[in-house]
Amino acid sequence: MLRLTLGIAGMTCGHCLNAVKKALAELPGVQVDSVRMGRAEVQFDSALMNADRIIAAIDAAGYVAVAL
Repeated sequence: MLRLTLGIAGMTCGHCLNAVKKALAELPGVQVDSVRMGRAEVQFDSALMNADRIIAAIDAAGYVAVAL
């Protein structure tokens, strides 16, 4: 499992936290370690997922993510 820390812009409330958690949890091979305002930490199986797809899923949920 690889670790990835993400900076996430646009999160302002509990709904935002839940939306990001849900978007990450739906990805195959991704384990969500933590989601806080403006930041998420995950682990992922590189055979099933990659950082670009994880970032794209957060972007599709309405936020802007970058790998830190």
